[in-house]
Amino acid sequence: MTEDAGASRKPFLYVVVCAAGIAAGVEELIVAAQRRGWEVGVIATPVATGGFFDLAAVQARTGRIVRSAWRSPADPRPFPAPDAVAVAPATFNTVNKWAAGIADTLAVSTLCEAAGLGVPIAVLPCVSGALAAHPAYRDSLVRLRGMGVRFGDAYSGEPGPDGGRPEFPWTTALDLLGEP
Repeated sequence: MTEDAGASRKPFLYVVVCAAGIAAGVEELIVAAQRRGWEVGVIATPVATGGFFDLAAVQARTGRIVRSAWRSPADPRPFPAPDAVAVAPATFNTVNKWAAGIADTLAVSTLCEAAGLGVPIAVLPCVSGALAAHPAYRDSLVRLRGMGVRFGDAYSGEPGPDGGRPEFPWTTALDLLGEP
């Protein structure tokens, strides 16, 4: 599906999905975004497309392909330009590559470009406590926040005292972005 640049449309949200186990719940974010008036397109890291979430279900929910690779110059753009971007879950690898400007995947390249264009971006990190303590990660957060990127609280996925894992705060990304 392509977009007519002159047609009026709903605000468009890119959801960038990284390879974390919690990614299986990304439909919760998509449904919440659609209820709030966003049209949604999903861009996933290449590793995330290898079973971290249900590609067919997400494509059915959004009515669009899940993108993970660049299109050829002759192919039409499958998504309009984003009005906002939500990165959920955001992994250690993606956050660090993005902050360093290493745009070696469509997902990270999209984040680098969106930040350069001033598109509002909300990030829900899913990073273990050990990785979150790494100096490169802390530096990356400082750099991205300095670029205006909005962060939710870190989610480690580590079990609580009762052995259960806390729920991932999917809708926090939308709260950070505000109304479409």
